[in-house]
Amino acid sequence: MRKVLLLGASGNIGEQSLDIFEQDRSSFELVGISVGKRIEKVEEIISKFPTIKGFYSISEEFALSLKEKHPELHVFFGENGLSELIKDSDADMVENALVGFSGLVPSITALEENKILCLANKESLVVGGDIINGLLDEGHGKMWPIDSEHVAVAKCLSRVNKEDVEKIIITGSGGAFRNLKINELDSVTPEMALKHPTWQMGAKITIDSDTMMNKGFEVIEAYHLFRFDIDKVEVVLHDESHLHSAVVLKDGTIVGDVSKPDMHGPIAYALYEGNVPFEVYRVKKLEEFGPYHFHKFNPERYPAVPLCLEALKMKGTATAVLNGANEEAIALFLEGKISFSSIVEANSIALKQFNNIMNPTIHDLIMMDKRARAFVREKFGKGE
Repeated sequence: MRKVLLLGASGNIGEQSLDIFEQDRSSFELVGISVGKRIEKVEEIISKFPTIKGFYSISEEFALSLKEKHPELHVFFGENGLSELIKDSDADMVENALVGFSGLVPSITALEENKILCLANKESLVVGGDIINGLLDEGHGKMWPIDSEHVAVAKCLSRVNKEDVEKIIITGSGGAFRNLKINELDSVTPEMALKHPTWQMGAKITIDSDTMMNKGFEVIEAYHLFRFDIDKVEVVLHDESHLHSAVVLKDGTIVGDVSKPDMHGPIAYALYEGNVPFEVYRVKKLEEFGPYHFHKFNPERYPAVPLCLEALKMKGTATAVLNGANEEAIALFLEGKISFSSIVEANSIALKQFNNIMNPTIHDLIMMDKRARAFVREKFGKGE
């Protein structure tokens, strides 16, 4: 049995993970959770999982009030609270379902504590991939991806010889505005942007899907997870989101993972550490996977992806700047202070604004994240 600490228990991934824990109590014991703003979910979760011993909340007031109701809980809050929760917990598995830069330090802490890290937090690898791989290479902990695209790649790679792989294909829906032209994007409202065509996700991830920043981030993730040269990772647009990703072999065979858009499967793959039944399919053309629609990726239509590749090639703190700028730009868009098109524009300008620090420490990454956010809010939040 795995003792699990679930970070982001009240979010989309967290709720689906709770489904799995509830259905298989013989394999998983939930010993701790963290929540963000949806504190109304906490009592329900605690009642379903009386094995919970540790808890973190963004809100100090709520954390302390919960401690009064449940004195047996080890309660944490504040800037270092998530790391303190991980260090205090007797969990041997940490599922990081946090959204954004806030997930970086917990991921690093989990590996430093030699936990099994099930990772749904893209930003951990986007910003700190070199640090995380360094810890893994030194024998600290283990890591399993949760993103459906990377779970799909992992499945495919497990059924082929890695030496036979020509490239990795990361599929993307193109977001809610895939049928709009570039000059039509300025009319997009936050309400329109939050309606994804195939997936049900949180606000930040949905906007990232619309700009395809998430796809650029996923290419960076694939680079760190599977350690292929970046020019061997290709993005392909796929309307239905049924082919989650694929690998292309040197003989032209395409090996892919196909299923309906549902995160329970990818989450289970990570939680069971790959020990779940699955099939991959072999075809010669993408169209042979089913009655699906595939399109060639256009970097001019989706400039966020080449911007991500630029930041990755710069190394150092460049991806921290890009991610921080992106999170702040999305916040400004949702606040109605900038246009949809200005999100990627802000990211591009911020990336060129700061000197790059090579071989950064965690403190360097945190500092550059804060600087990038402040720069974007100051320059774009006032409508300049």
